[in-house]
Amino acid sequence: MSAAAPEAARGANDAGSTLRRKLLAWLLPPLVVLFLFDAVGSYFIATRVSDRIYDGEMVEIARELVLHVTHPPQGSLAFRLSPEAERLLLLDETDRVWYAVRGADGRLIAGDRALPPPAAAPRGTAFYDAALEGAPVRVAQLASPLPNDAGGGAVIVQVAETLIKRTRLARLIMVSVILPQLALILIAAALTAVGVGRGLAPLVRLRHAVEERSHLDLSPLEPAGVPNEARPLVAAVNDLMQRLDEVLKSQSRFIADAAHQLRTPVAGLKAHIELALREEDLEQMRRALAHIYTSVERLSRLVAQLLSLARNEPSAAQKIELVPLDLGKLALQATMDWVPEAYKKNIDLGYEGPETPVTVRGDAFRLSELMNNLLDNAIRYTCAGGRVTVRVADGARASLSVSDDGPHIPVEERARVFERFHRLLGTHADGSGLGLSIVREIAALHRAEITLADDADGVGNSFSVAFPPA
Repeated sequence: MSAAAPEAARGANDAGSTLRRKLLAWLLPPLVVLFLFDAVGSYFIATRVSDRIYDGEMVEIARELVLHVTHPPQGSLAFRLSPEAERLLLLDETDRVWYAVRGADGRLIAGDRALPPPAAAPRGTAFYDAALEGAPVRVAQLASPLPNDAGGGAVIVQVAETLIKRTRLARLIMVSVILPQLALILIAAALTAVGVGRGLAPLVRLRHAVEERSHLDLSPLEPAGVPNEARPLVAAVNDLMQRLDEVLKSQSRFIADAAHQLRTPVAGLKAHIELALREEDLEQMRRALAHIYTSVERLSRLVAQLLSLARNEPSAAQKIELVPLDLGKLALQATMDWVPEAYKKNIDLGYEGPETPVTVRGDAFRLSELMNNLLDNAIRYTCAGGRVTVRVADGARASLSVSDDGPHIPVEERARVFERFHRLLGTHADGSGLGLSIVREIAALHRAEITLADDADGVGNSFSVAFPPA
């Protein structure tokens, strides 16, 4: 394993732990917030329950005290409660209890003066918080008519009590509610952490499967056991591996083909050089050098075509910038460049096209290379006195065609002529069989469609390239 592999593995571990932390960060805080809200709600509920219980007890004490208030026919209100009854009624082992009995006008009849009189004329039962002798208390106030009093007298009774029992009961309720919920939250957090770990386990196994692979193993990853959310990732990795496998196979095939094609000219070149070195006759040496020049020229052209083919493969030119171009202008320039070569072979080379620009989206250098290979193929295989015509047409799809008077290509051979190093049997023209392969690759880069058909005059062939709308 290379030195970068441990670093990559550490990076993968960091990424996995980060994903785990992110998942836990999304799952656990809501549980904590829910617990806090529940704790606050439980506190208010426990306080209310505690108040209602002990407020009810104080109201019962107040009602009992009302029963000890009398209203003589002639005289003011009186309160009669024996010390034993008062001690029994107000006895509390935990809290201290005060009481005050007042008339309807607020005048104190009996009880503790420390209890402040009501601020307004009360009605029925009321509860409020206050402080007595520096301690917080709860006060229950009852405004009640005197029983069996035909005079319609009324009395106000106040009962105050410290908050010790209430606080203890509220705490007990809080503990009884919060502890099980806290335990439930902790269990849920633990199960969440375990669940996240188990949920990420298939991704960890997938990472290990990729890490343990050889760089030569491009077989698809097995999607079994992978969560549905990660299956698109596995499919994308498998697609990438398939494309890499195709690229590597294409490169291996290209290297093997190139080595095979270069072996023959190199061997011939070596033989001519050895022959020239053994010759003593100047004229024979000149002939040998001429053969060497021809071999070098062929070898140079073969190398140039191999480089062009490699440069225009989809794997090597995945992204090219296509800009609007005048197809007619490019075709006319390419035709003019090949006039000297056609003149050498006494071939009538012509161009036909509209006067208005024919716009296509493409790469100027590669389109010129496509046209040069089509013209080279046409001129190379057309006999002396023949005709080669370049046509540019505009319509729903702009098109370029090159017609020649070369040997007729059978229908069953038309698909194979675009393969690398394929040449028709029976043709004696010099060539490597790469020109049309380069044309096909460049057409594919421009999303153009190339076809081969018989020429319109029935002699030779016509290669046409139809471009997509600009």
